[in-house]
Amino acid sequence: MAVKESYRIDTLSKIRNEMEKQRYHLIGGHSAYKKCHWTHEALTSGRYCYKGKFYGIESHRCVQMTPVSTWCWFRCIHCWRLEPEDIGLEWDETKMPYMDDPEYIAERSIEEHKRSVSGYLGRTGVDQTKAEEAMRPSHVAISLTGEPTLYERLGELIREYHKRNITTFLVTSGVRPDILASLDEEPTQLFVSLQAPNEEKHKLINRPVVANSWNLVMRTLDILPSFSSPTVIRMTMMKGVNMSVNDAKDFAKLIEHSKPTYVEVKAYMHVGPSTYRLTKDAMPNHAEIREFAKELAKFSNYSIISEHPPSRIVLLSALDRPMQIGNAWTEKWDWRTQEIQDDVNGEYREAEMGCTEEGEGRNHE
Repeated sequence: MAVKESYRIDTLSKIRNEMEKQRYHLIGGHSAYKKCHWTHEALTSGRYCYKGKFYGIESHRCVQMTPVSTWCWFRCIHCWRLEPEDIGLEWDETKMPYMDDPEYIAERSIEEHKRSVSGYLGRTGVDQTKAEEAMRPSHVAISLTGEPTLYERLGELIREYHKRNITTFLVTSGVRPDILASLDEEPTQLFVSLQAPNEEKHKLINRPVVANSWNLVMRTLDILPSFSSPTVIRMTMMKGVNMSVNDAKDFAKLIEHSKPTYVEVKAYMHVGPSTYRLTKDAMPNHAEIREFAKELAKFSNYSIISEHPPSRIVLLSALDRPMQIGNAWTEKWDWRTQEIQDDVNGEYREAEMGCTEEGEGRNHE
């Protein structure tokens, strides 16, 4: 028993070392924070990410974190999460060995964000009003890496952020409908990542490590209409994998069934460990994402209402306009703005240049 335990501790130590090399700020035994590319952009050039354009989220005041840094029930081919084969280690990805207190995780993630953005205070070329605002975070994206719903006190964590007047976006692969159905508190907005239009492609793309996973995801889609918060189906698109006309038809059926408030169609990004599994030509440009979104609209009751080329993402909804959550919108820039920015000089710059390691603050949002 002692030998097995020491091996487990040694394995977790190696995983944590790898994550620190990728600039994750580790919190407690299983959580992590990482500064987003768009936090830096907002502070240095005044540019916001698609969450700012679609929902009003202020990128410089957004905390990007996960309560589950190295555990997930999927080994998705497109994910830049550190997976066992990436570093020649094996660990039980299905169950967390322990769970830290939600208040501790909330406080530490906020502290790590403040520490990360404090270097912009007094820095030449930085809007100091924004730098000061960044020290007062207003939003948390519970995503980053791993599967958040494996942290079974997730509802309590969401409540801790809300108690601090911080809004929350929760991103899940939908493998724990039991946790989602029993949340103590709903997130401000719920995102379900859906890359596979059917069970066959689910096995190919998501590579589940648990049995019956497709049915679990379908159960999540079943309960999606029961949420009082806005819901989103988030689709990561890969050329030659899930972007055919038949894929669009199958995705449309799942969308019509689950009735999300929004559908986000976003391009795969060729960075990090995903480069071990996919070639660069699997990464669509924005024009290709827009064309697939048009196909999706053709087969569903959803229409394109906004897009953000620097993030290679298109927003569809049955609504005429998105609901505002944050304060990023101005008279000159909101969800209606026609972008003049291209799809290279944004978060995909490093991937296009062939810098496949995760750069400063790179995220998967």
